Amino acid sequence: QVQLVESGGGLVQAGGSLRLSCAASGRTFSTYAMGWFRQAPGKERVFVATIIKSGDSTYYADSVKGRFAISRDNAKNTLYLQMNSLKPEDTAVYYCAASRVGGNYLKAYDYWGQGTQVTVSS
Repeated sequence: QVQLVESGGGLVQAGGSLRLSCAASGRTFSTYAMGWFRQAPGKERVFVATIIKSGDSTYYADSVKGRFAISRDNAKNTLYLQMNSLKPEDTAVYYCAASRVGGNYLKAYDYWGQGTQVTVSS
């Protein structure tokens, strides 16, 4: 089992940047593909980005491509999401998640963090 704890959210002006972190417990972090998802008020949780176990390959939702970067440090059991050029529509609770198979399908992810709020003001 993997326990995930996100941090780094906050309030930022449009055009600004934030870096989210997701700390994983246990010694099996490197055996999971990892992903970031987000959920805006009144909307469904949606895919943002994913990274394979080794960190060598990533995939992004079109809405964040070129602005966000997912990365991982398997030695530190930590996942990151660097968010640049933030827009008000990026406002959401951001969740990290772990999956045996990866991808952009929400139900493929077995373990979830509690989420961290990101608010982008215009």
